[in-house]
Amino acid sequence: MKVKAFEQVYEAFREFHAFFAPAFGRKQWREHSEHYLQALLVQSQERRNAENLAEMVPVSARALQRFLTEARWDHDAVIARLQEYLGPRLTHPLAVWVFDGSDFPKQGVKSVGVTRQYCGALGKVANCQAGVFLAHVGPRGRALVDQRLYLPEGWISDPDRCEAAGVPEAKRQYRSKTYLALEMLRQARARGCLSAEWAVGDDAFGMSPGFRDGLRAEGMQYVLDVPPNTPVWPLLPTWSNPAYHRRGRPPKPKPRQEERLTVEERSLAQPQEAWREITVAEGVQGPRTYRFSAERIRETRQRKPGGVLWAVYRQNLDGSQPRYYFSNAPEDTPLETMARVGGSRWPIETEFETEKSDVGLDEYETRTWAGWHHHITLCLLAGAFLLSLQQRWGEKDAPDHAAAGMPGGAGVVAPGAVRAG
Repeated sequence: MKVKAFEQVYEAFREFHAFFAPAFGRKQWREHSEHYLQALLVQSQERRNAENLAEMVPVSARALQRFLTEARWDHDAVIARLQEYLGPRLTHPLAVWVFDGSDFPKQGVKSVGVTRQYCGALGKVANCQAGVFLAHVGPRGRALVDQRLYLPEGWISDPDRCEAAGVPEAKRQYRSKTYLALEMLRQARARGCLSAEWAVGDDAFGMSPGFRDGLRAEGMQYVLDVPPNTPVWPLLPTWSNPAYHRRGRPPKPKPRQEERLTVEERSLAQPQEAWREITVAEGVQGPRTYRFSAERIRETRQRKPGGVLWAVYRQNLDGSQPRYYFSNAPEDTPLETMARVGGSRWPIETEFETEKSDVGLDEYETRTWAGWHHHITLCLLAGAFLLSLQQRWGEKDAPDHAAAGMPGGAGVVAPGAVRAG
């Protein structure tokens, strides 16, 4: 956002920050949090490191860096405040929880959590940090509402490395990405500020039986992406009885393995009359319409038929780019409902792009545990401020369009509080 645009919304920003200020504790930290947020929103021409951010606000780069890496304010307390702020602004009967990851390419081996792993940002195995995020999406808007940093097992087994990066003792236990996702959901539901009946996520989450079980234990309905090679069974599988020669314990019946097919194979076997065109959302370029089909199947557990789920199949109208989902929705759930819920994940892909381009989600220069969590938390706050402007003025009327979180925008600042470049 340009400086003049920020001047138009400065009072709104001060009001916004005042809501969060108590969560930062000390007066100095409250002041620095305001400066850091301002600089994130305004600095759009250069990478948002401490030196460049300090050019936009009346505080030194060293002070901003110390606020990020050394100040002992509790990012969890700020996240709790964020969810309290967003509750009345996002709550809607059609809202959903969204689980997604975002990876941050890094050089070297000292940045907390960095390792060679698949990096979604680069589309290949590379040195990166992996973040796990909880988002809330609905007709009233979208927002990232919590975050976790994934620590690979190589870090957990290296106490010296953890100590150097400032990883708290309580966090030096291995936690999978799906565990972190469920932890965020449970905390958010316990706070009670945001609510949703459905959960969605990509196949990194959907392929995990434990994650699906965790959602079911929470009483959540889900529509989760699964890989095309995910094996499933027919609703009523055929069992064979192996020959028994009257010696030892009789063998147990076994399912006929030839009936176990992948979701891709079952999708291709769907008759033409089973497919329906459904519009799941209105996109920038018009309606997002796809072909859908669904059937009741049994998931695979230990190579055997497991519980009953919906397998939902999606294609582009020309039959290309198929997608596959599992859902634990009741048997009488309309296909339109599962299609709409499954399509609710794509706005978060746009939100990640917005938060990276407009508030610098991936533009940090810190190696420590506190630094990563502090920067990411402040970016989530900056994204919430853009959402508040969008809701107040609408996309076309918000100052600079960036204030509305429009792609290609940037940030904001106070009259007299911003240094001229």
